[in-house]
Amino acid sequence: MYVINSSLTAPTTEALLPCLPGVIFQLDRSPDGTLRFTYLEGDRDILDHLDRAALTDSANEAIAQLTGEHWPMVSAAIERSARWLVPLATRFRLCHPSRKAYWIGVSASPVRADDGVRFNGMMMNITGQVVNEQRLEKRCHTDVLTGLPNRRKLMLELNRLSMVSEQDSTPFSIMMIDVDHFKRFNDRFGHAYGDEILRALAERTRALLRDSDMLARLGGEEFVAVAPRTTLGHCYRVAERVRDSIAKLDLGAGTGEVTISIGVAEYRSQEILATLLKRADKALYRAKDTGRDCVYSIQ
Repeated sequence: MYVINSSLTAPTTEALLPCLPGVIFQLDRSPDGTLRFTYLEGDRDILDHLDRAALTDSANEAIAQLTGEHWPMVSAAIERSARWLVPLATRFRLCHPSRKAYWIGVSASPVRADDGVRFNGMMMNITGQVVNEQRLEKRCHTDVLTGLPNRRKLMLELNRLSMVSEQDSTPFSIMMIDVDHFKRFNDRFGHAYGDEILRALAERTRALLRDSDMLARLGGEEFVAVAPRTTLGHCYRVAERVRDSIAKLDLGAGTGEVTISIGVAEYRSQEILATLLKRADKALYRAKDTGRDCVYSIQ
């Protein structure tokens, strides 16, 4: 490090601290796990949202309140860093009534102290970075035409539900939905009308599902609805309501009736997700072969 002047006075140092792009801190962790900030200075915008009196005492409860829902993650990161003396890197959304979205990034280096571990580090406002990340993630996981989750997001949700199901035997089922004779509508009325059908189907179907359910666009005119904690029989009944509702869609005189076919399948323990989707797809084509505008389930 190249030092221009190593003899800065304390007043000069104090004057420079507010110019920092974050808050520098020292956090002590005692052997019993008690946390206490021994130093907190820097960016006033961050400091104004911290209760420094509470943080310099036994600070565990104050930090838990500050980090809110992210406390388990932050706590685990601190414990791991203290145990193995590896760099601490974590972030949390600041719980403060005046801030809707205010993210803090934390980075620190742990060192052995006389009584425990001391973290020397910095906290920075990373709200802009997190907002950009969330925007990019939404773009990656959202179908542009309908605004629904896309195939990538669907597979993430199916993977999550399969792990939950294996842990506690919770059922979940899926509906494979396809617009009947969709190419005919496109050829006769144009792709703009076909897009209108897909958007209307997405809106109507989403309205019939629970908040915990997911409706995703698989591709083309195919959609998949995922129903957590739902057996095959219950999912079949929901699918019938969806089918009936779509059949009543009014998209303009002279365009003909829009109908859908639906295949329903329930997840089996230890089943590969590709197999689950294939079974739902097989049920869908059974519905097509039966005459369309119907629901078919497969065990």
